[in-house]
Amino acid sequence: MQLPLSRWRLLAPAVLLVAGLMSFQGEPAPFNKLRSGLEYRIYRRENGRYVLRPALPATGDPAYAARVGRIMSLHLEFRTATDSVLMHSRRQGGGKPVRVPLDTIRRGQAGGVEEALSLLQPGDSGVFRLNVDTVFAKSFRQPVPPFVRRAGSTLTVLAKAEKVQTEAEAMQEMQQQMQLAQEQAKKQAAQQKLKDDARILAYLKQNKLKALKTPGGVYYVVTKAGTGLKPKKGQTVSVLYKGLLLNGKVFDSSERNGNKPIEFPLGTGQVIPGWDQGIAVLNKGSKAILLIPSGLAYGPRGAGSDIPPNAVLRFNVELVGVK
Repeated sequence: MQLPLSRWRLLAPAVLLVAGLMSFQGEPAPFNKLRSGLEYRIYRRENGRYVLRPALPATGDPAYAARVGRIMSLHLEFRTATDSVLMHSRRQGGGKPVRVPLDTIRRGQAGGVEEALSLLQPGDSGVFRLNVDTVFAKSFRQPVPPFVRRAGSTLTVLAKAEKVQTEAEAMQEMQQQMQLAQEQAKKQAAQQKLKDDARILAYLKQNKLKALKTPGGVYYVVTKAGTGLKPKKGQTVSVLYKGLLLNGKVFDSSERNGNKPIEFPLGTGQVIPGWDQGIAVLNKGSKAILLIPSGLAYGPRGAGSDIPPNAVLRFNVELVGVK
């Protein structure tokens, strides 16, 4: 279950819990308590140990006003009263922190997650115990799920605050991270392309096939030349096909669908790029083998249980119609 964290206008994918947050030595200290009923313990790491911070005033952190309007980056975890994990940002967000805008805590948010996070300063680790009805009513604005209510009347939030930035600083950092991720993805794609080409060339040699290659990188072997015209972008093509992995496993075919050709407008992105490229070089009536690198197929995600990540695909195709 994913809780509706969009309520907080998160600026990045959700990410949860801090390593070591639950590894304090000895018996945990008693919870401190705000006037709203929110219970908390806040720790700061000093000389390799977590040190309990003194209790704050019952009205909250008087220094919070200086942080209002800024963006906090932090890791979070939500647990039921029976310690079942509802959300864990580190696991769900690839280790990246959540970014939460820090707003003025209004009366309607007292006792909610917003008030809990207002107690944290950069570097703090917090354990918060909140009333489950209050959290779902004020922070999540939805009914308490039955399984959460059955677990007990409280919800535990674990948090580790990394930094507080201005909105401009946070946006700049996000853009830098996105640019870095794009560069890494491009580098990985280039490396994968080399691997795919090597696999295809080895496959062609093993199966004694001579292939041509489209400018975009699809290998194709015409097994029967058609006499019709080649289709143009935007024309609707009809194709009979069988899709296989290079190990020979069939993952889809026209035969499985009543031997009915698939129809689609060519070159409009309604099929994988390898199909748009491969079908475009065939004359109507042609039969061919298309060998499609993973980057022109389903890439690092794969497709369902039948097509694994970074799979090179073989399609036996027949272009039966162009209109």
